Amino acid sequence: MTSIARTFAVSLGIVATAIFLILLGIVVWRYYTHARDASCHVAAAILGRATVVNGRTLTIRPTSALEELKSGSPQLWYVVSAGDLVDEFGPERRPTLPFAFPYTGPAGFAAFNTLDRNRTVCLSVVQRGALQLTMMIADPQPRFGQEIATFISRNVFPFALLALGFATIVGIGAMLAARFVSRSIERVTRLALAIDPAAPQGLISLSQVPRELKPLVEALNRAFSEIDAYIKMQRRFLGNAAHQLRTPLTLLRAKIEEVPEPSLKAALVSDVRRLTSLVSAMLDLARLQNHVIEKRPIDLSVVVLETLADFSPSALDSDIELALEQAEDGPFIVQGVEAAIRSALANLVGNALIHARGAQRVTATLSRGGVSIHDDGAGFPSGAEHKLIEPFQTGNGASAGAGLGLSIVREIMAAHGGELVINSRAGQGTTMYLRFPCSEHQDTSAHAPNSSNKNVQHVVAHLKESLS
Repeated sequence: MTSIARTFAVSLGIVATAIFLILLGIVVWRYYTHARDASCHVAAAILGRATVVNGRTLTIRPTSALEELKSGSPQLWYVVSAGDLVDEFGPERRPTLPFAFPYTGPAGFAAFNTLDRNRTVCLSVVQRGALQLTMMIADPQPRFGQEIATFISRNVFPFALLALGFATIVGIGAMLAARFVSRSIERVTRLALAIDPAAPQGLISLSQVPRELKPLVEALNRAFSEIDAYIKMQRRFLGNAAHQLRTPLTLLRAKIEEVPEPSLKAALVSDVRRLTSLVSAMLDLARLQNHVIEKRPIDLSVVVLETLADFSPSALDSDIELALEQAEDGPFIVQGVEAAIRSALANLVGNALIHARGAQRVTATLSRGGVSIHDDGAGFPSGAEHKLIEPFQTGNGASAGAGLGLSIVREIMAAHGGELVINSRAGQGTTMYLRFPCSEHQDTSAHAPNSSNKNVQHVVAHLKESLS
């Protein structure tokens, strides 16, 4: 589709050109239908172009314009003189002149009536070098095309200036109008982009857009309202469903305790644990989508180390080593909700322990921008990373995961203004990085590097004690 501004400018230029030509035609038509000497001007111009003075010879060339003038003027008479050289056409139709000919007065143009006032005679005197060319014409009847051509040729310079000025005004007007249209559309676009896709309830104010764009903005606002209502309905359903499922799961877990067969009881407990994990994940996701979080300074090193300590028994059972590294000196302070960040880290570490096929080591690396969890497992094929963060997608088809963990992590990081970055290569393991935005209000005095290092040493010692 072509540009609106370009189409508008071209259309305006075409319309302006048509208006200019129409106005020009009206001016020419009115001039030659109301001015008495209009025909005389045309005949004198035609006759002047046909007259050639060469030495002692005066010749009237039979040009096509002159022949057309003769054929359309049955009573035409003219006489041309240059000094004592004279050439006359139609002497039998010579009118009664009010003065003697040849005329020897000043150069100029005049139209007057004959003595009997029945005919109009035109007198045109022009200077040709040292000679004075005098033309006297009676009863010319030029065609309309000849009149237009003569009028334009006599006024070509004024018309050129007028056309240039008209084109300049139209061009500037088209440019300003196109710019106004573009800026109006850009303003609406910026207002639309400012709406949060996750909560599109902030409608575009109709007072900020031109009248022509109001129907479009009203349609956008109606679409945003419907989308917002649909999102809220889905979130309410997700939260209500997860909440309602908790009570029967709790009752089911209590009844499982009464199962006498150990193997069946273990299988049922495992299934209920999976369902409980799924319901908890759905609740966490609903809470994140329905509430605005209140951020506070958090020492990321403490949260990471405590999360690793919590997973140390699971790592020991899976024969996987947990490790902690620092890419740079602390402090590692981020702004957020500690419980949410702890849940995100737990999801990453838990995924690494469960889904990293062939992993022997899971390493958490702290940096001032966030924390990464890396496993040295089999990894995933190139291009599969984006599928891992979709709800109910797991990297290991044989696993018992619910497939909501990384989706929740992504929501947590989006709520904190950060992002989840996944980098995986087949045979080289997987790295999942929680990247937090740079904070301008970090309380570095409360979390100095030495204090962070002491916390690290304390939790590492606790972790080693748990693993041993």
